[in-house]
Amino acid sequence: MPVERLLPSDEARELVGLAAEICAKELEPRTAQDEAAARFPREVFRTLGQAGLLSLPYPERFGGGDQPYEVYLQVLEEVAYRSASVAVGVSVHSLSCYPMATFGAPEQQAEHLPRMLAGDLLGAYCLSEPQAGSDPAALRTTATPPSATGGDYVLSGTKAWVTHGGAADFYTVFARTGEGPGGISCFLVDASTPGLIAYPPEQKMGLTASPTTQIGFDDAAVSDSRLVGVPGQGLPIALSALDSGRLGIAAAATGLAQRALDDAIAYARGREAFGRPIIDHQGLGFLLADMAAAVESARATMLAAARLRDAGRPFSKAASIAKLVATDAAMKVTEDAVQVFGGAGYTKDYPVERYMREAKVMQIFEGTNQIQRLVISRHLARA
Repeated sequence: MPVERLLPSDEARELVGLAAEICAKELEPRTAQDEAAARFPREVFRTLGQAGLLSLPYPERFGGGDQPYEVYLQVLEEVAYRSASVAVGVSVHSLSCYPMATFGAPEQQAEHLPRMLAGDLLGAYCLSEPQAGSDPAALRTTATPPSATGGDYVLSGTKAWVTHGGAADFYTVFARTGEGPGGISCFLVDASTPGLIAYPPEQKMGLTASPTTQIGFDDAAVSDSRLVGVPGQGLPIALSALDSGRLGIAAAATGLAQRALDDAIAYARGREAFGRPIIDHQGLGFLLADMAAAVESARATMLAAARLRDAGRPFSKAASIAKLVATDAAMKVTEDAVQVFGGAGYTKDYPVERYMREAKVMQIFEGTNQIQRLVISRHLARA
């Protein structure tokens, strides 16, 4: 079913339409096969980059689209409608560019951002560690400062749950340069850096076309020109980036939920029981109505947060609400879609079982939904 969108400009409508067209042509025919084979569709990211769809929320002077976040998120929805793996990848790439675009020095931005935003390079975000997921301040990866090493920072440690691990061209890495929460710094690290190690991909329940690995640093030398921001600014940079990244995951979840809803409606219209389409039976019709309400609620909370961001107003609480509402909705809607299909939904003959597996991790990454509740409650306590 076509989504009724209130977009801010004709250009925005054209961008959303372009995204839908490209994804229908380039993604739809291959998504199921890529997921089944755990095959990463790197060339799709190049296509999206060439179309200007990887850089939408970033400044035009660096090759970005200068679009409001509400437009970028609705483009991301269209990507997720065809491939949740690619949509999460687009969101992670944008997240990986955010520190340089927001905190980088002008000369760093001029050197690095054009290629990052054009899709020539694919990014990955290295914050979590095996023992530091929900608590990023507990990270242990170290970056020994140049004063002790003769010119370069030296990175040592292991990052976990890195989307695009082993496939990325650059890694935005957070490492400890001092003690405590104020002792974390941010670095832009080339994939070709000696001592950077990509471990084998995790064997995941879903999003199998998106590689997720641990990334190790074995005395990897990184020039001080690759420090983003100032030493010790890493944790504020990471948390600021995650506010925007959570909106990206909310958009991916909303697009996935919309697809599950549409597939369920189409099946319910065509499947008959007791002499009529099952959608005409009230028990099933009400289930679909609840699914539709959940999708619309997810989209509304996501866009409300995006509009706060676009207006330059605080949006951290709204981003956590959007991530919580949208990903919980995606989990419930995809589960209910399997129910609509009945026994057929439990087989791999239909993609709804895959949608349900893909939705689950969205409640976990970019901060678990329990962490989102913690963030929201802290905002309430300070209000």
